[in-house]
Amino acid sequence: MSDPQNTGSEAREMRPTLRDALRRARIEAADRTGVVVELRDAEVARLEILNDALDPLFAQVPEKVDLFDRGISQGETPRLWIDVVAHVLMGRDKRIYRFVQDTRFGRVVLAESHDVPVIVDAVTDYIARRLIEREHAMVATPIVEPKATEPPPVPVAPRRRGGFGMFVFGFIVGALALFGLALFASLRNF
Repeated sequence: MSDPQNTGSEAREMRPTLRDALRRARIEAADRTGVVVELRDAEVARLEILNDALDPLFAQVPEKVDLFDRGISQGETPRLWIDVVAHVLMGRDKRIYRFVQDTRFGRVVLAESHDVPVIVDAVTDYIARRLIEREHAMVATPIVEPKATEPPPVPVAPRRRGGFGMFVFGFIVGALALFGLALFASLRNF
């Protein structure tokens, strides 16, 4: 026979939560939108779903780390910003998530998928790499003190070249070139 307490807890675990129901309703609403005006709302709805899925991840980021500034921008192309250089936007079909990073060499696609968990994993990896980069940047290199027996190094001033001498040399070469061109042009006319 089954224990009445176990069946009650199993029934509670099997019941869908309001958050799951809201997520399913948002997905259904986003899937039904077909009008161009509503496409942007569908993009925002999908980005909000992803934003909700990222909540547990960002709860684990230490409070003293201020690298990440997550939020959805409502511009012409809605984006879910992870930090200053990385964001998630929707693909051309408005159903695929595209996680990109802006670099000095252009935009790099870090992950692309229809599935929220795949993008959450990619964002998790990205955040881990950024935290490691921050740790490396925060480590100071130790300054090596010279030994007491060695004389301190003498700073050597950079050698300066005479700028006036180069100017005079350039002026003379230019004048000779003009004189040669004039002589060549006058001999050609004869």
